[in-house]
Amino acid sequence: MRDAHNIREVEALGVDWIGMIFYPRSLRYVSEVPAEGRSRRAKRVAVFVDAPLADICRTVRDYAFDLVQLHGDESPQLCRDLRKALPGVKIVKAFSVKDAASLQGVAQYEGTADYYLFDTHCDSRGGSGQMFDHALLQAYTGSTPFLLSGGLSPDNVREVKALKHPMLAGYDLNSRFETAPALKDSALIKQFIEIIKS
Repeated sequence: MRDAHNIREVEALGVDWIGMIFYPRSLRYVSEVPAEGRSRRAKRVAVFVDAPLADICRTVRDYAFDLVQLHGDESPQLCRDLRKALPGVKIVKAFSVKDAASLQGVAQYEGTADYYLFDTHCDSRGGSGQMFDHALLQAYTGSTPFLLSGGLSPDNVREVKALKHPMLAGYDLNSRFETAPALKDSALIKQFIEIIKS
């Protein structure tokens, strides 16, 4: 997110985290964090794709982000380096899920990230708007909690709610909750939250 009014509007719904994307090739790229982006009602997530360690650290420190989300091919070593460089900042490592084999590489990140994010496999870096087969997640037996992403929408929220997994920690609401790139539809988010909590 990058629009100040939209951030306030979504934050008022009681969401836990608000993400800002620092990947120049993304339509949601944030070139400057608005002042509202730094408030503390909801935690702030800085999203990167294969960015250098120094760039990540500078952005997180400049804007006091609470979490870093790595959405590229970052190594377990980079996660460890971030832990040392940014004490207290939580790390989310994203993985694209296509089939059961997609989860095989996750184990090497155990202990290096605070959360995983499971997204739908696509040629781009997220934002496909498509949902993957959630039954594949039954093969995940790690101890790191995960966030569910990939095509979540008010239209499939009941299917999403049906996923029961002991390590499911939350939901990442992205492209299907937007009226334009980086601009969230607060009414759709409110609807999703109400159904999830009902």
